[in-house]
Amino acid sequence: MAIQPIRLFGDPVLRTAAEPVQVFDKELRTLVKDLAETMLDAPGAGLAAPQIGVSLRVFTYHVDGVLGHLVNPVLDLSDEQQDGDEGCLSLPGLTFDCRRALRVVAKGQNEFGDPVVVEGSDLLARCVQHETDHLDGVLFVDRLDREQRKLALRAIREAEWAGAAPVVKASPHATFGAAR
Repeated sequence: MAIQPIRLFGDPVLRTAAEPVQVFDKELRTLVKDLAETMLDAPGAGLAAPQIGVSLRVFTYHVDGVLGHLVNPVLDLSDEQQDGDEGCLSLPGLTFDCRRALRVVAKGQNEFGDPVVVEGSDLLARCVQHETDHLDGVLFVDRLDREQRKLALRAIREAEWAGAAPVVKASPHATFGAAR
């Protein structure tokens, strides 16, 4: 297990749709552990594989004392909505009011390929939607209303970390997802 550098806004991997996981092996289990360790160290409520430079459909979450992960998620969202502050480890220090579905049922797999269903509302629903967006190359600022998005983009331009060269090291998962 190792804490990985988190990619920041502007890194192309954050805008690229991740590939489905097809191989459930030791490498995947190591990736899940690295995601969890990096997320808890940050600290954050969730972290998706693209945020550490791995373009695979995997994320971890830590909400209400529950640590979990989901591979290849597919979401069923409630029609009822919630508004609330949302932030992102790839946009450090910034939070904005973002509308999300109030409840989610997420179907996917665990690190061994077994079927998993994650159901939740409020913060868990927000987190699952946020991390699944990362897997689709979508950032939460893309979901803001027009006025909030303008404020967010201004704050990003003015952020201390904006325009900095990304901190990237060779990921032990660099070959992950490649055809084998």
